Amino acid sequence: MDILQELIKNENLATVPEPQLQWLVDQGEIIHLQDGDYVFKKDDPVDYLWIVLEGRMRLYHVQNNEQRLLEDNGKGYIGGLLPYSRLKTATGNAMAVGDTTLLRLHRSQFREMIETQDELVEVLVHLMLNRVRNFTKVQQQNEKMISLGKLSAGLAHELNNPASAVVRSATALKKQLGIVPEKLKALMSIQMTSEQVDQLSTVLLDKLNGADQRQLSLMEKSAREDELADWLEEHNVNNSFEIAETLVDYNFTTDDLDVIGTSVPEQSLTPVLDWVTNVLASTRLVGEIAEASERIANLVGSIKEYSHMDGGGDKKKVSLRDGLESTLRILRHKLKSKNISVQLDLPPELPELCVRPGELNQVWTNLIDNAIDALPEGGKINVEAVQDREFVTVHVIDNGSGIPEDITSMIFDPFFTTKEIGKGSGLGLEIVQTIVQQHKGQVKVHSQPGRTEFSVCLPIE
Repeated sequence: MDILQELIKNENLATVPEPQLQWLVDQGEIIHLQDGDYVFKKDDPVDYLWIVLEGRMRLYHVQNNEQRLLEDNGKGYIGGLLPYSRLKTATGNAMAVGDTTLLRLHRSQFREMIETQDELVEVLVHLMLNRVRNFTKVQQQNEKMISLGKLSAGLAHELNNPASAVVRSATALKKQLGIVPEKLKALMSIQMTSEQVDQLSTVLLDKLNGADQRQLSLMEKSAREDELADWLEEHNVNNSFEIAETLVDYNFTTDDLDVIGTSVPEQSLTPVLDWVTNVLASTRLVGEIAEASERIANLVGSIKEYSHMDGGGDKKKVSLRDGLESTLRILRHKLKSKNISVQLDLPPELPELCVRPGELNQVWTNLIDNAIDALPEGGKINVEAVQDREFVTVHVIDNGSGIPEDITSMIFDPFFTTKEIGKGSGLGLEIVQTIVQQHKGQVKVHSQPGRTEFSVCLPIE
């Protein structure tokens, strides 16, 4: 193999003069590997620049003793140690695929290369910067997709419950309104004076307007149903137990039935009370539909508030409380799934912050989501805020097991994570730190068993 000709044909090195490529050949070393041989392993010293001349090199990221494929690079790939790189040890494994030939250059040759091979160094530095930029962009996108997946699952669950309630109540309401002709005929044939109608209407409207709001216990409700059913049976009302069950929901008593009984002839009590319970049941179903629809609207509003879909990326003054509350609503399903309680303690006089709201909500999401993941069943999260002159500091505190002291200093490092593959890329806290720093703020962590506190300090203006 003519090594120099292989380098001349390498697109990455197209602008490098031939004498500098010859220097690379002269100073480098040719390595031949068979399929499955390791080029390097995780935690090995990174001492070589690598160029693939034949075959392939596969790169794996090792995370919690699991391997995730990062790149599969063929002929012409340049990697490993590059000029001015601060990389000391490998964060993953590299393996040969098929018979593979590599040119490698040891770091001891880098000083001479930097001093004498200008175009070669320029190309390699440019290659390193592009690779770091692209790799970081991909990993950040992966982190966003992981976060989006978590939020989407929670939102789907939160939206499904009220949506199902609307469908269920609407179906029941449709059935409830389907009055059979016999009942309508019996109702229309009743002869009542206007005073009797007013008396009946007064009782019904009082119940619909919630004149008696007292909530009955389960035992009280059961006893009340029996009392009403007995009254109805004594007055020869059909479907007495079904009617009694509906009347109890609106706190009807036997006294109320006595009032109705004085207004309506006994032979007409069944159609009248059928109509009354129909109105009550329909009203309740309409209320359930309204409540579920309002919940859906609130969730949609939370999503809009969380993402600030109707705003640009510019800074603007926003309420810290609104951002935190919308974030908690977005994460409510995940909180409920672990029975985690959240205490939001914000002073009412807290000033608005001049921030990019969507980015700041991403900070709260990452911190609270991490706290949820770290907590056992029934854990607690406190979110507090205090103002100190021209700054506001938000504290996110959980009562989990804490962060081990030996990794506390690394948790803001890119790609550092204790989560399983697919559950985190190790960029969540790095993104938090980047966003906070872009807002001229600071984020710190203090952790011990039973208390982990992340503090985000932000300028008001």
